[in-house]
Amino acid sequence: MAGEDVGATKPCATCGRTITWRKRWVSDWDAVRHCSDACRRRGSGPRDRALEDSIRSLLGARAVDATICPSEAARAVGGEEGWRDLMEPARAAARRLVVAGEVVVTQRGAVVDASTAKGPIRIRAVPPTVQPERHRRR
Repeated sequence: MAGEDVGATKPCATCGRTITWRKRWVSDWDAVRHCSDACRRRGSGPRDRALEDSIRSLLGARAVDATICPSEAARAVGGEEGWRDLMEPARAAARRLVVAGEVVVTQRGAVVDASTAKGPIRIRAVPPTVQPERHRRR
């Protein structure tokens, strides 16, 4: 069992879902970046970056504690005709932003694991941390 990372996890580079260590990856766990062959083939492209930017800008235009639906980001990128096809990519963009520490995903007001959430979700920005003021000595 030496060198095994039993119980280790990491996020998929494409969809943001959690990848859990498997024994078959014992020799190349560090090289594992994708949760599936589909994610490996699809990769992340300009559309995915546009969805992430859309989520950031929509949240930036709202109150600190406000949330958005992934469909708002999908509509901003895909327009009124093509937004439905962008719903899963919008959820994946939200999961990647969760991994980056920029947003949290909620359901019914409670923060949930974005990797396993089923059903309607909302996205909320992580408030910036307030640094305590440092007092200078005189």
